[in-house]
Amino acid sequence: MPIQKILVVDDSKTELHHLSDILGKRGYTVRTAENGEEAMRRLEEEKPQLILMDVVMPGQNGFQLTRAITRDPRFADVPVIMCTSKNQETDKVWGMRQGARDYIVKPVNADELIAKIKAFD
Repeated sequence: MPIQKILVVDDSKTELHHLSDILGKRGYTVRTAENGEEAMRRLEEEKPQLILMDVVMPGQNGFQLTRAITRDPRFADVPVIMCTSKNQETDKVWGMRQGARDYIVKPVNADELIAKIKAFD
């Protein structure tokens, strides 16, 4: 089933707007969360088909949140793509070990992002 519903988790309103704009223009339904707590509430309200996850956030960081989501039986089937400015190979490896299925570095290239999302369709 093609992915339609995406949850974007990022503490930057600018980044949320930018990613929502890219995805919205391509027909995706986007919900946003600015921190881990809000992200978990959004997940419980309506399960997305994919999550774009920032790493550096106040409180629970994206690595911790990804681990919590991917180990929760209710959400384990939802792919998480880390979406972060952390561009070191060690960050990518760590993100994947936490349960992320892919990794994209900011600033996000729209075509690359869409290609990564479509890989899960």
